Amino acid sequence: MLAKKKVLMKPEIYKLKSDLMSSTETGKVSHRKTKGRGAVYTRLEVVDSILDLVGYSAERSLSEMRILEPSFGSGSFLVSIIERLIQSYKNKKKDLSKVEIDLENSVRAVELHEETFQKTRNNIIALLEAQGLTKNQSVSLVNSWLICGDFLLKEFKEDFTHVVGNPPYVRQELIASELIRQYRKLFKTIFDRADIYIPFIEKSLSLLEKEGTLGFICSDRWIKNRYGQPLRQLINEKFFLKFHIDMNETEAFHSDVIAYPAITVIQNAPPGKTRVLSYSEIQSRLKTQISEDLPGFRAVWKPDDTLKVTQIKSTNAPWILHSNSETKLIQRLENQFPNIELTNCKVGIGVATGADKVYIDKFDQLNVEESRKLPIVMTRDIKTDKVIWHGYGVVNPFEEDGSLVSLKNYPKLKDYFDKHQEMIKQRNVAKRNPNNWYKTIDRIYPKLTKTPKLLIPDIKGEAYIVFEEGKYYPHHNLYYITSEEWDLRALQAVLLSGIAKLFVSAYSTKMRGGFLRFQAQYLRRIRVPYWKHINDEQRLKLVEAAQNNDHQGSRILVSEIYGLKSGEIDILEEISAKKEKNSK
Repeated sequence: MLAKKKVLMKPEIYKLKSDLMSSTETGKVSHRKTKGRGAVYTRLEVVDSILDLVGYSAERSLSEMRILEPSFGSGSFLVSIIERLIQSYKNKKKDLSKVEIDLENSVRAVELHEETFQKTRNNIIALLEAQGLTKNQSVSLVNSWLICGDFLLKEFKEDFTHVVGNPPYVRQELIASELIRQYRKLFKTIFDRADIYIPFIEKSLSLLEKEGTLGFICSDRWIKNRYGQPLRQLINEKFFLKFHIDMNETEAFHSDVIAYPAITVIQNAPPGKTRVLSYSEIQSRLKTQISEDLPGFRAVWKPDDTLKVTQIKSTNAPWILHSNSETKLIQRLENQFPNIELTNCKVGIGVATGADKVYIDKFDQLNVEESRKLPIVMTRDIKTDKVIWHGYGVVNPFEEDGSLVSLKNYPKLKDYFDKHQEMIKQRNVAKRNPNNWYKTIDRIYPKLTKTPKLLIPDIKGEAYIVFEEGKYYPHHNLYYITSEEWDLRALQAVLLSGIAKLFVSAYSTKMRGGFLRFQAQYLRRIRVPYWKHINDEQRLKLVEAAQNNDHQGSRILVSEIYGLKSGEIDILEEISAKKEKNSK
């Protein structure tokens, strides 16, 4: 006969769960040689919402399902999974005598970090005992369920009905080179500078059985960024993006993150209409039944915040998951007008040195030949609609044609670099090119300094597009637009009318605080007419509007040039009127 055990009442279980959520600290992964594990722990209410969304609820027969958590960390997802699983089992069977046999294949959960694994293992055993299982039963189940190792290298014999979790967020450069090479051989979605959560999604999808469902909370950058192209194509070809839930206004994690997270639900099923939702507040354990699609979803949803996007037709192109009206306007403009670089405009980014403390200083204090330094414009110089230069310069080790100078021809430059040699040679670019150790990461073309350009700071809530007449070289946090055809003042007026923000907000990932990424890959998606298609009167008025900082006048002209209808003009007005918090 089984020994009687004290079974904790619900409030005590919730207290134990709360303790488990905060019991494990972020650790280091020594054998991976990473600088950080990318561990960010998910709030309990978000975990419960994801489990509801994928249909893993205690009301169902969960013992007949198989759920996978690929990076369990402190057990944020595991705790709720186990609570639901045991409750479902108790609903069906009052006798727990065979629970370790009946549920041994119900859960698989992986964790790489050994110390974290052990702490969470012990805590899960305690949780199972609190649910009424014996010590032996609890240990037996935990031994079956939990795996210490690298999920990306682990082989699984079974498929799963559900995969849920918060995959690690680790940049490639923080992973040992031999390991990343191994990953690249295994996963086709590791492309460009993809973070490690990308192959986590790929492998998790490969482990879904037919009609199986994945529910992850992670950065939404892959939906629009270049490195997400192969993953978007994979999902488009073989899976169904069922839900995309924007977490813009929600504190989804126990620590601050820079990029906005999103809940993504993907099913191993034929493609259908993607449902896009957003919510600004999660209320723990509040159930609101709003439709058959969201049974028991634990959040407050407004009907107006729910829309269905037609099936994503593109393969690897960025996905626009916006309101239908904005999407339709963008699609019309994309069909009717060329992208900005097809109109003889060039989008570029300023110089990255790899050691700004060496290469950048007050212009007058840089002790090198006059020809070896350039006045540099940085984000700090753009706080208004004008450049307010703070007097900094950049050391320039390149000739006019972009070739690297010979230090023997510039003794002061040689002395300067020799003085800072230790710091300069620590850079990766110097290690890869030991003979050219003093080059900057990006090549400098001095003639750009004297070229008129539009300057756009990267991370902003609003579109800051400033005309620079040709005095400064841009720093790496500044993007620039030059043109041999367009009058840049006229182009500035077009972009500031709301057109730039319309495209960038559609394609860019949104950062914490409402900031957008005004990067080259998004700026290049802006559609503008050919300069030759704008008549003389419109040209003069556009230049005048830019010079007077008249955004309303710009919108009137742009509406005429683009042939915008009344509803489309309203969209542009609304986008221009939205002033994000902390936009400066």
